[in-house]
Amino acid sequence: MRKKCIYRALVFTMLSSSFLMGQMPSPPTPPTPAQMVSNQVSRLTTLLTLTTSQQTQATTIFTQEQTAIATLMTSIRAAHSALLTAVEGNDTATIAAQAAEIGTLTGQEVADRASAEAAFYAILTADQQTKYKQLLSAGPGGRGGPGGPPVPPGPGAGAPAGPGL
Repeated sequence: MRKKCIYRALVFTMLSSSFLMGQMPSPPTPPTPAQMVSNQVSRLTTLLTLTTSQQTQATTIFTQEQTAIATLMTSIRAAHSALLTAVEGNDTATIAAQAAEIGTLTGQEVADRASAEAAFYAILTADQQTKYKQLLSAGPGGRGGPGGPPVPPGPGAGAPAGPGL
């Protein structure tokens, strides 16, 4: 009788745990590039009171940016993979070549992002540009970034912290 109870409890526990495992939430799906652009334009509309025309232009600008960045990210991942292989094989020539390639691709990414920011900035009114500069100089979490120490004021204290919002 006691063995029967233990057996039933064990079976019940195993069945319950498999049922509970099936109820675990799946990891969230990352947003698509279109969703990221839509969220960005929505946020900028709220912060800068963009007109419908500006929203359309901003969507085009940031969609083109996302397309260019996606292509670069594929190349950057490939270069990182090749770099890892070169490190594991102690291939110093390939290490140098892949490091240079990653640097070039990263520079292109920064240029693409800055070009999109410049195109967006150009469609803003003077008042919106002033607000946008203030938003950029504050950055997420202040000038020091999220969780970082504030950057002391210096010669470039009023300059934007960098592209992106």
